Amino acid sequence: MKFLCLGYLDAEKMDACPKEEIDAILSECPPHLEALYESGQVFVDAGLSSETKCLRHVNGKVKVMDGPFIESKEMIGSAFLIEARDIEEAIRIASLHPAVQLGAGEQFGWGIEIRPIHYFKSKA
Repeated sequence: MKFLCLGYLDAEKMDACPKEEIDAILSECPPHLEALYESGQVFVDAGLSSETKCLRHVNGKVKVMDGPFIESKEMIGSAFLIEARDIEEAIRIASLHPAVQLGAGEQFGWGIEIRPIHYFKSKA
């Protein structure tokens, strides 16, 4: 079973922090990312830009709007796709990610949301 993991952060808090402090915190991430990748169950891991476009069907046409789609102080900053037997294993794997391993991330609201993926159509 595949799971989409979304990494959240409070962008306002991170933007208010000096760049040197953010760089120091981010320099602690690589060992945790390596442990995540060494699980052999990560298919894709990507950081996401804050630039967003939203598509909606409005009055019979596709309308393009500036995002984010949902108003929230939390922003999705990363996404990764993993394979796991069940949600418990997905939690174990996702818990290797620096967002939940680094205590310094707590001040920025770092967290991971895990969602099972249900396919509409799959190339089996």
